[in-house]
Amino acid sequence: MANVAIIGSGFIGRAWAISYARAGHKVCLWDADGPAPAAALEYIEGVLPELAANDLLNGEEPAAVRARMSSATDLKQALDGVDHVQENTPENLAVKLEVFAMLDEAAPDTAILASSTSALLPSSFTENLKGRARCLVVHPINPPYLVPAVEVVPAPWTSDEAMARTRDFMISAGHAPIVMKQELDGFVMNRMQGALLEEAFRLVANGYASIEDVDIGIREGLALRWSFMGPFETIDLNAPGGVRDYVERYQSIYSRIHPSMMERVDWAGPVLDEVERDRRERLPEDRLQDRQVWRDRRLMALAAHKRRADKDIGN
Repeated sequence: MANVAIIGSGFIGRAWAISYARAGHKVCLWDADGPAPAAALEYIEGVLPELAANDLLNGEEPAAVRARMSSATDLKQALDGVDHVQENTPENLAVKLEVFAMLDEAAPDTAILASSTSALLPSSFTENLKGRARCLVVHPINPPYLVPAVEVVPAPWTSDEAMARTRDFMISAGHAPIVMKQELDGFVMNRMQGALLEEAFRLVANGYASIEDVDIGIREGLALRWSFMGPFETIDLNAPGGVRDYVERYQSIYSRIHPSMMERVDWAGPVLDEVERDRRERLPEDRLQDRQVWRDRRLMALAAHKRRADKDIGN
């Protein structure tokens, strides 16, 4: 069992708290906004029963998982004796610089300092820290208690020991770490998601497909395989002789269409009016929050199914 400090108790912080506490770790939440940890814990108490109903609490009762969570009003109290610090403050470089300076000063020298940032390179806010070798990024897809993949991203000075410890800790908490060899703007997941979104906007802006047709192509097509296989395994299984056979058969198709994929469409340009209009016709703005709840319930059902399938079929 490890001691974990959650620094920043908003959407991402409260989700991390569930993930770590479910794995058996003691979790303490802290936020510069005093009431935020209490609000996070109240939200968590509402989510745990549904996770239990989907068998996503490792066989434990919600009360047992909740009992491993606490909050602190003082940062030093939250960091006392911690092994892992998960920082979740706003995507603002000045804020990250200030917060990591405080964490490096107050956390035990042996604690890993991990940021959930999705937009900032770890080198940009850890370079001048005394303990910079233990600083890195652990970036989740929200909510991490339902989506296992996390990106573990080093700064140039992050130690191999810190990377290995973090990888092992993520696995022990039920996550699937993407261990990057070096930092890169956008990391792995946002770069892959960005490539898909670029093509999606391009298809709509240039009049080839509606946004619903694009969504169907992913939702009812590619995503069915991608929910349990990555792109390399997909192509390895899509040709009789495996990945080399696939490349020999189909690379010419992608080579031919590649030039037409180089055009950049401004997402905030005229195409946004069409995208927003079609989305609001399908989902009025006042129903967005309800649909987000629906999304998370579907993710719970999918996570439960994948766990069962891993046991029954193998992964």
